[in-house]
Amino acid sequence: MAWPVLIVSALFEAVWATALGMSDGFSRPVPTVVFAIALAVSMIGLALATRRIPIGVAYAVWIGIGAALTVGYAMVSGAEAVSASKVGFLAGIIACVIGLKFVKSPPAHTETRPSTRKRAD
Repeated sequence: MAWPVLIVSALFEAVWATALGMSDGFSRPVPTVVFAIALAVSMIGLALATRRIPIGVAYAVWIGIGAALTVGYAMVSGAEAVSASKVGFLAGIIACVIGLKFVKSPPAHTETRPSTRKRAD
C-alpha cells in the first residue's frame, strides 16, 4: 500500500507546485488555497509512505514524479515550450523512478544509538 500512497502523494506534489506558480506570490486566493491543501496532502502521503519505503527512494520517486508532471503540465498548458529534448529527459526521469521501484534494498538498520557492546579485538 505504500507505493500507491507515494504515487498519489507525488501527484499532489505536482498540484501544489503548479498552484504555487499560479498563486502569484500568494496574492491570488484560489491557487493559494489549492497550494496549501495539496502541500499538506502531499507531505502527509510522503510521510506515510516512508514507513515502508526507505526515505532516499521515497523522496527520489516523489520528487521525480512531481517534477516530471509539473513540467509536463506546463508544456501541455502552453506555459512552457515543448521540445524533443525536454520530453526525452522527462522520460528519463520517469524511467529512473520506475527503476527505483524494482531495485531491492537490504533491510534498513534500525539501531539509532551506538552500540555499547565491546568488540573482541
